[in-house]
Amino acid sequence: MIGGLVLAVCAAACFEGGYVLQAREARAPPAGPSRPFAALGALARRRVWLAGIALSALGVGLQAGGLLVAPLSVVQPALALGLVLLLALARGVLGERVRHREVSGSALIGAGVTIVALCAPARHAGGGGPVAVAVVMTGLGAAALGPHVLRQAPAGLAVAGTAAAEVWAAVGLKLATDALSSGRGLEALAWAAGCAAAAALALAAEMSALRRIAAVRVGPIVLAAQAAVPVVLAPLVAGERWTDTPGGGLGLAAGVVAVATGATILGASRSVSDMLLARRDEAPEHDVGRVGQRGE
Repeated sequence: MIGGLVLAVCAAACFEGGYVLQAREARAPPAGPSRPFAALGALARRRVWLAGIALSALGVGLQAGGLLVAPLSVVQPALALGLVLLLALARGVLGERVRHREVSGSALIGAGVTIVALCAPARHAGGGGPVAVAVVMTGLGAAALGPHVLRQAPAGLAVAGTAAAEVWAAVGLKLATDALSSGRGLEALAWAAGCAAAAALALAAEMSALRRIAAVRVGPIVLAAQAAVPVVLAPLVAGERWTDTPGGGLGLAAGVVAVATGATILGASRSVSDMLLARRDEAPEHDVGRVGQRGE
């Protein structure tokens, strides 16, 4: 349990450290065309931006390692600790101002992760039942595909699709590690490929949402979903038993609520949302996000 928690915290540090490196490069004056794909190509030639990508990839590996030894109910909330690091880096590296509300959000995340670690169920290597896994993943997949199937998808559907795809990727990574630990290499590879596809769908849907909704409104929903929904689904997809935890699951639920609330608060922070937005280097989203932040 402790090893998995440490790996999850290290993964969170890699994710947020990678975001900071990408944000710094995305904020630098463009050397060429400002069109999104042209700008992305320019960023891909910068070593610092590529280092940020490499750090994020290392984070995925550490997250997978954490899931091999600790339950999903511990690893996923622990990743929210990265938001606290992101806030500190935003202040120290990018000169952003940290307010009392953001300190409160950080405290909630820290307290929630501690409660989750103390109340978490045992890791169940066998995973959930095949029918439950199929139903849950199909439902999440349908929600993730929704914004891409409809031509004129509402902005709210794009946000929901982003959250669903992020949750799919988190749960899919858990299923991939379970398959790998059981020696089912091909199944693990299939789940890993699904995770990559879900991550791509999440990014595309989020960019679509950010064209119409301020980043300070998109971020909290997605971050709270990432922290809480995989834990709620863990009994179905990972076979983790809440009834065996202190208070019959009440302690674990309290910890998850605290983490999700803290993530929501930090997601609505100018410092955090601006950095998460800046790393995508999409001109329309920058405009929408900043207008929303000025009017906050």
